[in-house]
Amino acid sequence: MTSLDKPTEETSADDARAVTEAALFEAFGGVRGMVETVVPGLLFVTIYTINKDLHLSAIAALAVSLVLVVVRLVRKDTVKHAFSGVFGVAFGVVFAMMTGNAKDFYLPGMLYTLGLGLAYIVTTLCGVPLIGLILGPVFKENLSWRTRNPGRKKAYAKASYAWGAILLAKCAILFPLYWWADTTQLGWVLIALKIPPFLLAVWLTWVFLAKAPAPIDVFAEMEAEEKAAEERERGAAARSVEQ
Repeated sequence: MTSLDKPTEETSADDARAVTEAALFEAFGGVRGMVETVVPGLLFVTIYTINKDLHLSAIAALAVSLVLVVVRLVRKDTVKHAFSGVFGVAFGVVFAMMTGNAKDFYLPGMLYTLGLGLAYIVTTLCGVPLIGLILGPVFKENLSWRTRNPGRKKAYAKASYAWGAILLAKCAILFPLYWWADTTQLGWVLIALKIPPFLLAVWLTWVFLAKAPAPIDVFAEMEAEEKAAEERERGAAARSVEQ
């Protein structure tokens, strides 16, 4: 990955875009992460469309989620995206089994999307854009953008508003369908809305951050400060010996 150094005049626009693209890929799981979020729901709605068997559909969705986690564990890959998928599917299975309503398989995920959309908006209004909290550690800048990099904070605010608006627009489509449509209609619309809104939000984030000032690598700064402190200590020790 391109080095995430403190902003300098030599940092090219191409480097900034490459850094941003790599960070977004890491934070949101890339193509594989998207596949892992889609497959369980796709399997559920496919099986339910064919035989209307809630139990078989739910068990199949949960099983494939667990298989995806096992595959990542065997390959020693990052499992956070796969684990989040397992928890989401598990909550959906529990809801559906408790109520006997197959549509409730989708309800936890819809509520999560609603809450996340509101979180993006509220945190930005409070001056701490959620997307900055998510990507700050990935860029090795932590929260330095809040006080030391105002241009970057503005970009994070724009990106967070974009994520919030897209997720809330998605909810505006799904929740009416939850009440009025049948399970298969809701399921297929939900699958159709899995990837495109996500890609739009990621693309807008990339656009905003690629034009923003480069991140400040606070980890590199801390290392430099530690080295400087060690050199001062060695210098003081040498002077004391000479005296």
